[in-house]
Amino acid sequence: MHSPNLLIAALLFFFVGPPTAQSLYSRAFGKVTDEPIIFLHGGPGSSSVYFEATTAQKLADEGFYVVVYDRRGEGRSKDSTARMTYEEFFEDLNLIYQKYRIPQAHLIGFSFGGLVATLYAEQQPSRVKSIILVSALVSQQESYNTILDSVARIYIDQNDVASLAALNKIREMDTHSLDYRTAVFAHASRNGFFNLSQPDPEARQIYSTYLSDTLIANYVKNDRAVETLWKNEARKNIDVIPTLTKLAVTIPVYAVYGKQDGLYSRHQITALQKLTGRTRMQYLDNCSHTVFIDQQAKFIGILRDWIK
Repeated sequence: MHSPNLLIAALLFFFVGPPTAQSLYSRAFGKVTDEPIIFLHGGPGSSSVYFEATTAQKLADEGFYVVVYDRRGEGRSKDSTARMTYEEFFEDLNLIYQKYRIPQAHLIGFSFGGLVATLYAEQQPSRVKSIILVSALVSQQESYNTILDSVARIYIDQNDVASLAALNKIREMDTHSLDYRTAVFAHASRNGFFNLSQPDPEARQIYSTYLSDTLIANYVKNDRAVETLWKNEARKNIDVIPTLTKLAVTIPVYAVYGKQDGLYSRHQITALQKLTGRTRMQYLDNCSHTVFIDQQAKFIGILRDWIK
């Protein structure tokens, strides 16, 4: 006799079915005949909404076919059964290629999306024209160390004994634990590591649209996404520099980072530049984590020069 649980699972699969491109939120900008770019958002739990609302059409106007999408269970792609694993992320990206009939594309990996883009390219190199790392995580532990070292200097300057003691406790934690990641990023956010204190007028104008733009106003973050990934995915605190080094032999790897982004040290940027080569690395001033807003015109111009 079949197990009742197996029967229920089979029925769910039959009626709900596997995920399809139609069940993922996605949108394309530009002409299908133009050079294809797929944007991989940050997270886990985030969305392509900010890139979509501010930059996608402007990039398409430069002669690109730009596709944005939200991964399963993130942003506008609601799915309470999403497991938030890399294999699931790859399945979603394959569905986007299929939906828009794109044989090959340039992948913009923004923040956490850089890890997804890199690991996808390792698995499906023939589908990737280039990897464009934008404020992208490449060595999670190095970024954690950068945050902890930077906030320690701030707390020493402020003679903040309590915060320094809290940092010491964090350094003793399991670096692969969710509690460790959460505590590190809490100090980064507290000290404004993702934002500019004095944005350029152009960036300030874009940020001012956040309150009125309906796409952004209606966006609700999935706050359980990181917890879900930690539960289901074995690859939690990873370094993809070795993978990028191998990929760079056959696939162009580009990188755009901001000098005021608190997630990355000069040492990390130098290491990335050695990997990409000087002409494929841009390190922008008065620019924090959201490069495509903080220095939007330069960002678009850089991509046009690199891959058009």
